[in-house]
Amino acid sequence: MKIAANKFVSVTYDLNVGEGGEQELMERASVEAPLSFIFGTDSMLPAFEKALAGLEVGGKFDFSLSPADAYGEYDEEHVLDLPKHIFEVDGKFDDEMIQEGNTVPMMDSTGNRLNGSVLEVGEDTIKMDFNHPLAGETLHFTGEVLDVHEPTAEELAKLLAPAGGCGCGSGEGGGCGSGCGCGSGEEKAEGGCGSGCGCH
Repeated sequence: MKIAANKFVSVTYDLNVGEGGEQELMERASVEAPLSFIFGTDSMLPAFEKALAGLEVGGKFDFSLSPADAYGEYDEEHVLDLPKHIFEVDGKFDDEMIQEGNTVPMMDSTGNRLNGSVLEVGEDTIKMDFNHPLAGETLHFTGEVLDVHEPTAEELAKLLAPAGGCGCGSGEGGGCGSGCGCGSGEEKAEGGCGSGCGCH
């Protein structure tokens, strides 16, 4: 069976960013914890799905997505100084969550969920970066198709449920949420943002 609209798809992949010999492993979806999704339901980057369309079980892939096809260029206008008081919980500043390097789930004025990275904790303001963590990066995917089949009702319910906004999602600001642990070094390489969060 070939990958096509509304099929259950499961793949392994390594996601590297950078150019030439300067590439860095950012995510890995392994055989033990593959990326599974329903194809053609807007849960993945359109260019990611286009590169997988028509492949069958055992099919290998190796492709790159430009920033334009992935998360766009890095935009300085998405770096904002926010008043410190909006991070208070019951009148007390949330100093456990609001630390440099942490990713914080937030909501804009129209109710859209987005994630911001804490760049700096100041006296009265918090500098937040609302660019996707992979904005401006060329994404290099290599992997293999593990499974393609008609989804069960259980798989549909699980995979089409509203997600918390992780990994390579097509939703704006859909970086790794606070439960995804988009850390550094080994944590990244061993599935911090990959398996379980992956490209959805």
